[in-house]
Amino acid sequence: MAHTHHIKAIRRTLRREMPGTVGLLADAHDFTAMTRYRSFAFDDHTAYLRQVEGLLRARAAQGAHTTVALFDPDEFTEFCTANGLDPDTADSRTRFTAELAAGGACVAYAGQPIDSLVPHLINKAVRKATWEYATLLLAEAGECAECGQDIGRSAFDRASHLLLNLLEAAGPGTHHLVCSIPARDDQLISVLHAHREGGDPAHLDEGDAAEFVTVLAAGIALHSTGGLVLRTSAPGVPDRLYGWRLQHDRLDPLTEGEVFSAYCTDAETGEPVAPEPGVDYRAGFPIDQPDSRH
Repeated sequence: MAHTHHIKAIRRTLRREMPGTVGLLADAHDFTAMTRYRSFAFDDHTAYLRQVEGLLRARAAQGAHTTVALFDPDEFTEFCTANGLDPDTADSRTRFTAELAAGGACVAYAGQPIDSLVPHLINKAVRKATWEYATLLLAEAGECAECGQDIGRSAFDRASHLLLNLLEAAGPGTHHLVCSIPARDDQLISVLHAHREGGDPAHLDEGDAAEFVTVLAAGIALHSTGGLVLRTSAPGVPDRLYGWRLQHDRLDPLTEGEVFSAYCTDAETGEPVAPEPGVDYRAGFPIDQPDSRH
């Protein structure tokens, strides 16, 4: 009997230490696409989300660590076709979910409500797709006809220096940056948060910084006319808003009026938006521009 209890205790420990992945159909359209399979047991997206939330809570209560991955029906179909699998089986869905854990958009479950987990997961997927597309654009840029240098690598180096120079000139505070780059038929947008105290270097997430630099570099490589905006917060003073225009490989400051217009215009309708109270709209400040390499 003691031996049996010991085995059960070991199994409970293993379950806690074995991470798991749950594939989540985050939006109703993707959920509907999966209902065509007879082996898919759900028919109501809201009820499905609540069932997933219950599963996540139950696993957390057992001490298990769970990663939630975005389940894309189109990618699932391609996966099944490539591997000769029947898509109308639970086993195929499980194998696909295991693949997502290795390279898909994932969020660690930490007890957050499903209503906040879903938008976080979708945002993670959008950012991943943006980074991958920007990386592809850099890889396709080729070599400079005049100097023979790799355009994508040169653009990435320049974008890195521009970001470092901008954060250096921004000074202390909490900084929120948004870079927007038109690329072919898409609009690449990347967001970066940084914090700087006194004369210390800015603290930022390396992965987020790499995404941001890659998007900015894509704009440089494509000679796009993009934009970059910065919002700086500090205790006891109003937030300050700045802006720059990407012209070829330079970040040129916007005027105060242009910054105000950029923040106070609805991007989709073009209609004016009321300015935020207690916020200073300022012209972009000068940024040291690295020497152009091609």
